[in-house]
Amino acid sequence: MSVQERKERERAGRERLIVATARELAEQQGWDAVTTRRLAERIEYSQPVLYSHFRGKREIIGAVALEGAAEMAGALRAATVAATTATDEPRARVVALARAYLDFAADNPAVYDAMFQLDGGLAFAQEDTPEPLKDAFAALLETLGEVSGDGVHPALFTELFWASLHGLATLTRAGRLPSEDSERRVELLVDRLAVV
Repeated sequence: MSVQERKERERAGRERLIVATARELAEQQGWDAVTTRRLAERIEYSQPVLYSHFRGKREIIGAVALEGAAEMAGALRAATVAATTATDEPRARVVALARAYLDFAADNPAVYDAMFQLDGGLAFAQEDTPEPLKDAFAALLETLGEVSGDGVHPALFTELFWASLHGLATLTRAGRLPSEDSERRVELLVDRLAVV
């Protein structure tokens, strides 16, 4: 391995460590606790080393968001594949997709916030949208596009369904919706919006 390759691998390792540490700290104490000073202390590097990788907290949030988008896409696809294995009904896939989305949001609140609530400097729904964000939307579209109904643009339907899931996720987490009715909400959402 060349010196350059070793340096690039070390740099990538430091970036992964910074992102993982920021994510861990945010999940434990919230995003307000994530500062470059605290991150530098936790990873035992100086703040200038952090700044050599990320210009600040905003870019770190963006990196966590991209990592989370990739994880969410994987979770959504795994859920729909499992539902397809169990039954070939589109309704079962949509219900599995909705549950997987809501479970991801509940299990990873700081990551979910980085993806959809905080400014990570990422473009959404534009040409320069990063691939992990496009792929997360594609993971939704793959299942929801088939139940959008005649004359309804699949991407537009996917946006509406996604907005509904996002609302359920954030309102439930904020205690605005009782959690014991979450399953009934998913069923109602699928039955009222999806053409299955």
